[in-house]
Amino acid sequence: MKRTLFIITAFIVLCALTNSTSLRELYSKPVNEWPRPTIDSGVVWEEMAPLPKENAWVEGLKDPQAQLGRLLFFDPRLSRSNQISCSSCHEPDLAWGDGRRVSLGNDHLQGSRNTASLINVFIYDNLFWDGRAGTLNKQVLGPLGAHHEMDMDAALLPAKLQAIAQYDSLFNEVYPGQPITVDNIATAIATFEKTIRSRRSKFDLFMEGRVNALSDQELEGLHLFRTKARCMNCHYGPYFTDKQFHNIGLTYYQRKYEDLGRYNITHNIADIGRFRTPSLRDVAYTGPYMHNGLFPELLGVINIYNSGMQLSPKPGQENDALFPKTDILMQPLQLTANEKSALVAFLHAISAKPLHVARPVLPQ
Repeated sequence: MKRTLFIITAFIVLCALTNSTSLRELYSKPVNEWPRPTIDSGVVWEEMAPLPKENAWVEGLKDPQAQLGRLLFFDPRLSRSNQISCSSCHEPDLAWGDGRRVSLGNDHLQGSRNTASLINVFIYDNLFWDGRAGTLNKQVLGPLGAHHEMDMDAALLPAKLQAIAQYDSLFNEVYPGQPITVDNIATAIATFEKTIRSRRSKFDLFMEGRVNALSDQELEGLHLFRTKARCMNCHYGPYFTDKQFHNIGLTYYQRKYEDLGRYNITHNIADIGRFRTPSLRDVAYTGPYMHNGLFPELLGVINIYNSGMQLSPKPGQENDALFPKTDILMQPLQLTANEKSALVAFLHAISAKPLHVARPVLPQ
């Protein structure tokens, strides 16, 4: 009996080692020779790629406009109460998010959505979970005036900053001959935000030829991400996002936490329940997850996708034109517990620890 158990155990271990070896051989090849990912018909996608070798943060230190934006970003005087800055919800040490389920702003009022990280915000064409801002400048102005965020009347802000002598001088250096305006406030902050980018991770090293940069479990997660888990239907390219909007079944229709997403902006029935696909870069540090922040752990997110989230109307909802339809890209995956763990490991492998950022001395 013991001999039989030993043989079975040895066989399982040998199979695991063989699978690991074969995956490493497959993925040690150039990326164009990797196994083709599982992509549904009609999905326009691009291959995984390492982050560019750049340091936008360091370059931003040389740009007076970005540095003015940095001061404004960290300055609570941009809020009506003089207590809340952009960094109150986008804390560098928290991967440029706030670590809360939903945002907390003026008078301790809570928002209804999770604060999205600003890491790699420069890549998006539409900002916020519902895409309501078409430019980064417009995104900057949204929280500034929201009563539950910074609660500042934007029309009053230029005069408020003009009265601070050092700001008056700094704006004149960056925008010579111009008065302080809402537009150049937003432009300066947006210029700074464009410098907030992911640091290169062990995955980037792996893609550049360091074949042992990923562990066996992380490598299995990479393969699952590309194949059985179907992740690359929406998360691809160097930033792991299609930058599109999808309904993944988290609308909570006619229940607590209901949020119809992009539909509230476009009023197009096809947009009911759709939210922007976030980049998965640094995802290990940007929780809690999803637009409502209801998922504190990556494993919980994977469980959502594993289920497929294809929802059926309840009695009385059969003819409801607003009943949300989960995206057909969502399908049951039948992942095992070990496969889920491997996916989590891979998501950690594409995440780099947040850069520690010292807060600037503010103008007086």
